[in-house]
Amino acid sequence: MPGFRSPASEAELERPEIRVTPRFDEAAKLGVSPDQISETIRVATIGDIEANLPKFNAGDRQIPIRIQLTEISRTDVKRIEQLRVTSTSGKSIPLTAVADVTFSQGPSTITRFDRQRSAKIGADLVRGLALSDGRERFLKAVEDVKLPDGVKLQASGDAEIQDEVAQGFITAMGTGLLLVLGVLILLFASVTQPITILLSLPLSFSGVVVGLLATNNAVTMPVYIGLLMLMGIVTKNAIMLVDFGVEKMKEGVARNEAIIDAGRKRARPIVMTTLAMAAGMLPSALAFGDGGEFRAPMAIAVIGGLLVSTVLSLVFVPSFFTVMDDLGNLVRWMFGGFIGPTDEPHAIDENAVPLHPRPAADVKALAAE
Repeated sequence: MPGFRSPASEAELERPEIRVTPRFDEAAKLGVSPDQISETIRVATIGDIEANLPKFNAGDRQIPIRIQLTEISRTDVKRIEQLRVTSTSGKSIPLTAVADVTFSQGPSTITRFDRQRSAKIGADLVRGLALSDGRERFLKAVEDVKLPDGVKLQASGDAEIQDEVAQGFITAMGTGLLLVLGVLILLFASVTQPITILLSLPLSFSGVVVGLLATNNAVTMPVYIGLLMLMGIVTKNAIMLVDFGVEKMKEGVARNEAIIDAGRKRARPIVMTTLAMAAGMLPSALAFGDGGEFRAPMAIAVIGGLLVSTVLSLVFVPSFFTVMDDLGNLVRWMFGGFIGPTDEPHAIDENAVPLHPRPAADVKALAAE
């Protein structure tokens, strides 16, 4: 397939082997367990374990004595069939009576992952091919091959790291949005306007996509880090607009006039902070210094998201503000009757008669003062 080079597999080629398959029904009738069959074959081929071997005293040393078949006999199927297995009653039974001995092929080494046999297949990607695109091509090839039943794929290497980074980014982004929403609700004492601020986040993602496509960069771990940075930077612009508009409305200014005035007076600090941030990230975007190629996608994503979100936030945030304010008024109109009276003190009626009028002498003294 194009796009891959130096493919390699950790699965070794099969080699010839003698395979012994127990016949469990006949072995049970003769009183032979699978462990006894395994022990007989193991002792005859590779010898017993170190603890069970007899020792030969050679002065101050003990040399283990290992007894096994000769190399010629270990490769002869007929010799293997003539091995004797001891039953539970002490009888000597030939191996062919309880097992089938055949000549076959098998792997030289067996590796496991989560207690399942595994084989790793890897390859290098040619320059310019993103890891995600390479995975799609590989999965398409797997579908064409049609793997046997019981075989499943498990990502490893860079593909596994990519999945972990994506999952970690989703968790971090979700947690961050919930924390930001909670803080904004406490500060604004409202639910609708914080939602207006969070709606400005998707505006920056479009700038990230444009920046990466324009520079031909893929979505990598540095890009995820840049998206997390944008989450805090972009909301700052919306907070400045919404907060100014809310304060003006509390002063009695009409809603449309308040949000237009917010856009006019807050545009300068928003543009200044955006240009300062973009200029600070420009050296990283140009890949200056050691490891610049690794940091460049992050800087490009941040710069693209900042520029696009700054332009769009001055247009869309006022619109979101108006829509969410109407929605808040609608909710208060629908469910306001279910909410009890506020704890604020009532206005004092100047025409009300006090319960304990002051004496006339005190009134005259106050009038004189």
